[in-house]
Amino acid sequence: MGVINTTPDSFYEPSRVNQTDDIVSQAEKMLEEGAAILDIGGYSTRPGNQTVSIEDEILRVKKPIEEIIKHFPKAIISIDTFRSEVAEVAMHAGAKIVNDISGGNLDDKMYQIVADWKCPYIVMHMRNSPQNMMADLVYKDLVTDVNKYFSEIANNIKFYGIKDLVIDPGFGFSKDLKQNYHLLQKLSALKVLGLPILVGLSRKSMIYKKLDITSQEALNGTSVLNTIALLNGASILRVHDVKQAVESVELFTETYR
Repeated sequence: MGVINTTPDSFYEPSRVNQTDDIVSQAEKMLEEGAAILDIGGYSTRPGNQTVSIEDEILRVKKPIEEIIKHFPKAIISIDTFRSEVAEVAMHAGAKIVNDISGGNLDDKMYQIVADWKCPYIVMHMRNSPQNMMADLVYKDLVTDVNKYFSEIANNIKFYGIKDLVIDPGFGFSKDLKQNYHLLQKLSALKVLGLPILVGLSRKSMIYKKLDITSQEALNGTSVLNTIALLNGASILRVHDVKQAVESVELFTETYR
């Protein structure tokens, strides 16, 4: 999954694209490098970031999705949003997947939108909102609590007839550095739910803070952690650097097929 941020403030500056031509060029590059999914987001959810109006978020994602589909009709696009209004506009524009960092907990209409469109639904583990997600980092048992969170969502969405569910443990969301690495180490424990696991580790602070480098220098660390995630059961890698991630997947698959 290649990340395309149509925001002015995402944590990894080179991933920010706002001009239509640049967005289409980035999509083309990612597709050529082997991206299976393009993840479009118009709301930066890095810790402590400012909120964005629904209208502005729609303006940031609608045209880019339309233009990508116009140039690459077979492209599979996921909309990275926790707002049902944005998700619905994105689906009309050509998106095929909803990627919701809140798992439906910040918008009680999201499940119905996903059900209406009969689309795959990616849910991430996070507490509270993007603005205060780091306020509560106390867990009885992190892995058990994360599994319980996803189990409850899986049960809740059955009422809506949603069947195609993907789980994202939410590295960097409501977890400190130590907790992120513990969760990565125990990632295979999430396989008990029998659901595909998506991981978003790309250039995150758990890499660059640990290595005392910048996000721009965190590609090698990203590849290492992506490989560990694959070894522990990850099905989808959400990345800024598609070529390197595809190479990791190819070498992993050749070794363990």
